[in-house]
Amino acid sequence: MSQNDSIIKLNNVHLTLNSGAGPVHILKGINLDIKKGTTVGIVGPSGSGKSSLMSLMTGMEQATEGDVIVDSLSLVGKDEDILAKHRLGRIGIVLQAFHLIPTMTATENVAVPLELAGTKQAFERAEAELDLVGLGHRMDHYPTQLSGGEQQRVALARALAPEPPILFGDEPTGNLDSNTGRAIIDLIFDLAERRGSTLIIVTHDPALADRCDRVISMADGLIVDDTGDTHSPDLDRSEKTAVH
Repeated sequence: MSQNDSIIKLNNVHLTLNSGAGPVHILKGINLDIKKGTTVGIVGPSGSGKSSLMSLMTGMEQATEGDVIVDSLSLVGKDEDILAKHRLGRIGIVLQAFHLIPTMTATENVAVPLELAGTKQAFERAEAELDLVGLGHRMDHYPTQLSGGEQQRVALARALAPEPPILFGDEPTGNLDSNTGRAIIDLIFDLAERRGSTLIIVTHDPALADRCDRVISMADGLIVDDTGDTHSPDLDRSEKTAVH
């Protein structure tokens, strides 16, 4: 796959979920093409569909209509075993909540996906990843013994340990103070660039989105702007007020 090839492609994708009040149309005909090695920010007001879009691209949610192709695999209609295996080897995810296993040390948390993938010397690899995120001195600590920023560094190391070609972040600094958040973002961009990973970040923060090569603005389940301008007139005014 060359640098200019698509690594993610969505064709006329719809997502409809059932509720007590009837069907809810979350995504309404999304067409999207993301090239290998690019950084993409996805912005929009709460309820615009940006996190749902990420869920489709990671295979955590299945499209109702259309096709979702991620790293040459069509995710639509695949069973959970196939999707889980695909995520394990091809996709890293960093969320707002750290989702560390509380009874495991930092090293053990990072080693989990490596062991599941059958990686040899999983613990040595985990220790190397923790070194890269600046936690070489905290490897034997449990999540409750780590600060929020340190826990997010462990989560980042865990996401990157299998060396996935695609890294997703969903509000990855949402639970951190501004200084710690900036350090984590610097680290995410640096590590993604060093490894040539495609980086996709869902965020309310236009300053963070503006660091990306490309910015996609969403509203009401649609892509309303793909020009790279987080201040597009199509982006809901309340969103811009909330994030500044």
